[in-house]
This record gives sequence, C-alpha cells and structure tokens, in this order.
Amino acid sequence: MWINHGAMDGSREEAAVTGPRRRVTQQDIARISGVSQTTVSLVLNNRLDAGVRIAPETRERVLEAIAETGYVADPVARRMVARRNRIIGVFTYEAVFPSGTRDFYQPFLAGIEESAEQLGCDLLLLTSAPVVDGRRRIFHDGNRFRLADGCILLGRETDSGELARLVAEDYPFVSVGRRADAGGPVPYVGADYPGAVAALVAGAVDRGHRRLAYLGSGSRAESRGDRRDGFTAALTATGATGTVLAGETAELIARLPQLLADGVTALFVEEPADCQQLADRLGELGHPVPAGISIVALGDPTRPATADIDFTGFRIPRREMGRQAVEVLSALLEEESTATQRLLGCASHRGASLAPPPG
Repeated sequence: MWINHGAMDGSREEAAVTGPRRRVTQQDIARISGVSQTTVSLVLNNRLDAGVRIAPETRERVLEAIAETGYVADPVARRMVARRNRIIGVFTYEAVFPSGTRDFYQPFLAGIEESAEQLGCDLLLLTSAPVVDGRRRIFHDGNRFRLADGCILLGRETDSGELARLVAEDYPFVSVGRRADAGGPVPYVGADYPGAVAALVAGAVDRGHRRLAYLGSGSRAESRGDRRDGFTAALTATGATGTVLAGETAELIARLPQLLADGVTALFVEEPADCQQLADRLGELGHPVPAGISIVALGDPTRPATADIDFTGFRIPRREMGRQAVEVLSALLEEESTATQRLLGCASHRGASLAPPPG
C-alpha cells in the first residue's frame, strides 16, 4: 500500500510503507490533506449541523485523500462515526451533587460537558450503581454503562479490581485523576501533585523554614499519596526535616502542641478545608498564622469551608482535567495515537499564610 504525504498547498509525495502493513489513520488523512484531525473527523461524521462549517474545497480535499489511501475506519472507529450512540458515560465513585461536594466536582463536570458538546456527544450520568461497603460499583446486575461508547471515571478513590476488569475487557474509559496500573496501563488525566507540593516546600525552605510537618488523612488514594510523596521527596532535595501525620481533623488539631514543641514552623495541609480550624487553634496556642507559624494548603477544598485567611497553596486544573479526559477518550475510541496518561501542572497561589519563621 502507498500513502501520499502532502503539504498544505496540495502537493503530494508518495512514500512506500515498508515492513508490516500499517492501517491508515485519521492522522495520516489529516497530514495528507493539510487539515486538522478534527476536520477529518467532522467530514467522516458528515456533520452539517449548525455551528459546523467546512469549506467545500476542504471537504473535497479530505475525501480525495481518503480515496487515494484506501482509508477504511476500523470497527471501533466505525462505531464512533456511523453506528455509535454518541453517548459518553460519566461514572462517579462518590455523589457529586450534594452540597458537601458539588463545589469541588463542578469544574470537572463543566470541563467534561464542554468537551462533549464540542464532539457532538451526549452525557450519561450513571447513577444506578449500588453502594457496596460505602462505595459505588460499576459492575452489577443490570448495569447500563455499555450504553455509552466509553466512560469517564470521576472520584477520589476508585476500585482497583474494577479498573483491572475494564482494562482486561478493553472497554474504552479514562479516569479523571492519576491511577496506578491495573493489569495494564490505566488511561488518565491527572494533576501533577508531587511537582506542586515540591515547589511549595522549596518556597518555604527559601523563606527560612527548616522543620516542616505534613498533615493528612492517611488515605491510600493516589491523589493523596502523590502529595505525600512530593513532600518527602522535597525534604530530601532541600535538606529540611519533616514529620508526616495522618488522622481525622480533630486528631490533627490535637497534635499541634507537640508539633510546636518540636519546633515545626510550617504546616502542609492535605485537605485545605481543615486549614482554618488549624489556624484558629494555633492562634489559641499563641502562634497566629503567619506571624507565629505558616500554613500551606495542598489544593482545593473537597468540602465547603469558610476561611478568614487567604491560604498559600496551589489550584488544581479541574476544568481542564475534565475537558482533556473526554479528549483522550475520543482518541481511544478513534484508535488514534495520543498520550493516554497525562499530568497537568497546578497553578501556584501566593496567598497570605506563608511567611518567614518567627525569630
């Protein structure tokens, strides 16, 4: 088989494909016809609805490239283009609409919706899954997630067994948030928590802090573990000393007197919603934030919380994570080459809770 590789001006240069026969992809068609892969997809979908405008000459150029290369969509791509439901499932391991969580999950859902709309797909929120041992389960009698062409998984903690089954069955899905391998690589779009935390630790050390403490839940979720790993790695890199504590909010507050006695001057708090309670107690102990001790928030609150202090920390790219999760899922369905595991950078937030240590 021959593939014509062309430039934007329509000139073509034939090149033989040697070795094992390779399936022509939409990326090949896009390169040959000098258009974007999205345009190729729109032509294949025959999208003529409002808002989609493709010049006749552009459409003809794409169709000509398809004819010359003998491009034929594979079964998964045909399902996406001609016979698929054009439905993207969204499965949440935690309830996302109660008042306690809606503010945290809303940006993820907004990004998912935005990207799905651009693809001309509908969203199916999978809510019928039963709760087993306090967690929702994808696989159950009567589950309907296969009504969707593919699925976005959303939640702080996922079930590794279910991820392994999805991977083994080759069901197209993408996790919002980094996930460890489960019998194979898990497609995900996550946040670079280790890098964000390490940058904050380095900033605290630059301001003179030498004894730091990490206050977390002890959760085994990757998002929590990545923060802890970033903290401990940064201690080694900077030469600072640190303590890692795990417990409920009340337990962490109870440990504050001992941390102060140990000379800790900066606290790195895994759950930002806890920061104000910790600051209030530190004020009662005679160590106001930030004059007496600094507090750094590691992300965005996962539950509603009021704060009198603008806490230093970072912002999770939640909307962009949701948007790119749909983008990766679309590429998987089309069997197009793309990075199926992505970590996005977090934006630093200067705030007003990190200052040089007293004295």
